[in-house]
Amino acid sequence: MKALQYLNKYFLKYKYRLLLGIIITILSKILSLKIPRIIGQSFNIVDEYKNGLISDTGEVKHQLLINILMIVGVTLVAGFLTFLMRQTIIVTSRLIEFDLKNEIYQQYQRLSLNFYKKNRTGDLMNRISEDVSKVRMYFGPAIMYSMNMIVLFAVGFYQMFSIDAKLTAYTLIPFPVLSISIFILSKVINEKSTIVQQYLSKLTTFNQEFFSGINVVKTYGIEKSIIDNFDELANDSKNKNIDLYKVQAIFFPLMILLIGASNLLVIYIGGKQYIAGEIPIGVIAEFILYVNILTWPVAIVGWVTSMVQQAEASQQRINEFLKQVPEIKNIENAPSNVTGAIEFKEVSLTYDDTNITALNNISFKVKAGETIAILGKTGSGKSSIINLVARLYDTSKGTVLVDNQKIDELNLNDLRNQIGFVPQDPFLFSDTIENNIKFGKEDANKEEIVDAAKNAVIHDNIIGFKNQYDTILGERGVTLSGGQKQRVSIARAIIKKPKILIFDDCLSAVDTETEERILSNLEKISKDKTTFIISHRVSSAKNADKIIVLDQGKITQQGTHNQLITEKGYYKELYEQQLLEKEN
Repeated sequence: MKALQYLNKYFLKYKYRLLLGIIITILSKILSLKIPRIIGQSFNIVDEYKNGLISDTGEVKHQLLINILMIVGVTLVAGFLTFLMRQTIIVTSRLIEFDLKNEIYQQYQRLSLNFYKKNRTGDLMNRISEDVSKVRMYFGPAIMYSMNMIVLFAVGFYQMFSIDAKLTAYTLIPFPVLSISIFILSKVINEKSTIVQQYLSKLTTFNQEFFSGINVVKTYGIEKSIIDNFDELANDSKNKNIDLYKVQAIFFPLMILLIGASNLLVIYIGGKQYIAGEIPIGVIAEFILYVNILTWPVAIVGWVTSMVQQAEASQQRINEFLKQVPEIKNIENAPSNVTGAIEFKEVSLTYDDTNITALNNISFKVKAGETIAILGKTGSGKSSIINLVARLYDTSKGTVLVDNQKIDELNLNDLRNQIGFVPQDPFLFSDTIENNIKFGKEDANKEEIVDAAKNAVIHDNIIGFKNQYDTILGERGVTLSGGQKQRVSIARAIIKKPKILIFDDCLSAVDTETEERILSNLEKISKDKTTFIISHRVSSAKNADKIIVLDQGKITQQGTHNQLITEKGYYKELYEQQLLEKEN
């Protein structure tokens, strides 16, 4: 149970609640074990009356009535304590589940972008949901039933030994077989539980990707192929679950067999002792009740063992992520004032997942408030520059300076709070358009939202919708066109009023006329802001203070629009080509 040791901190956090629950458990089970003794005494009274040892019928009835009332009273109090036990231990397990999910989610937030490139969304979701649920069972039902078992065994066997040691010894004969069986089966359950959780992650990932790409599936008409693949994966998962439950299914029949054997021994050995006059009839009744009361905790041993083994397997999967150290670390806790001056000094970047060198020894400067445009063919390294400015990655070589300070020495939260980013593939949430724009500034008022939408040239589209700014978008903004999604993303970035604006080819899905209107607005908005414009269009770059042309991770051209259209190279060729297209 090495993986579960990670959770010891939660035992300490909720120690008083758990301790109270354990005390209540002990009291409730001690009370419930009083009932066999009372019933045994009742049998003895009746047997004594039958054999003429007690002649007063009224006295027998009175004593039996008292015993019945005692049984009812003890049962009610034990039942109430059992209710309190569940309210403490089970509720505590829910609190720990809440804390653990938050801890995992916060770790997900801390982990770097590279982590998400290597791990699938479905697997991440499964670990924070299904795996945490398995771990909760360890804190709740496993602890509660384990305490039930320990108390019932300790108190029950003590009372049985105090009544008749010989009969108790015969009753215990099946239990060594039980212990060995549990030891062997628990190891098998642990292995099979891990496999089951892995397949559950695969199913979650498959479904998440299918639903996200449903438009591609339908466009290509490959529903049947997808269903066949899902059936194959689901069948594999089903078979792994059946393998697990086959092993688990051995427990309960085995428990019932052993308990049945104990009952037979009590009746046979106890009956012989009663006939020999060694014990009263009430002892046999008492022992049968004790054995049957202990049936559930004995039977539950298998279930608890299974729960603990599954929790161990799930926590091991959770620990894999919790113990990962974020590649991008915030080493500066003091606030950092960002104005927007950026410099790249001989910067190189190699992505470790693909081993592709995206940037190779590039250097340039951008003054605070300047606009820089970056052009180049697909795969030239344009977006990699943006990734370094936002510190989504750290350089492989060289240094990125922000306001003449190394970027990794700045407070990471303050740096990113001063960046307004419009990605090439805009992501919108399944929420209202207004809330999607307010994502850039949570406390923005209606006037600011409308103003940002107008500057992004999306306001007229929004008011044309039935619910206008209260229109609920589909997943990833699927209800909007590509150009509309880009413009809502632009509005979200500019409403933030950051020191650094980044537009990563965010006008590719809009027409030329709309592009010119947006660029005109952005020119006014970005006057005092450092602005990065990534584009394939000269029209987006021509008004920039500086233009950089990239090719295979290297800067091949650098200057203003007027300078570059007179130089032989990529920029001039692109300019002439797009000018010709516009004329046609």
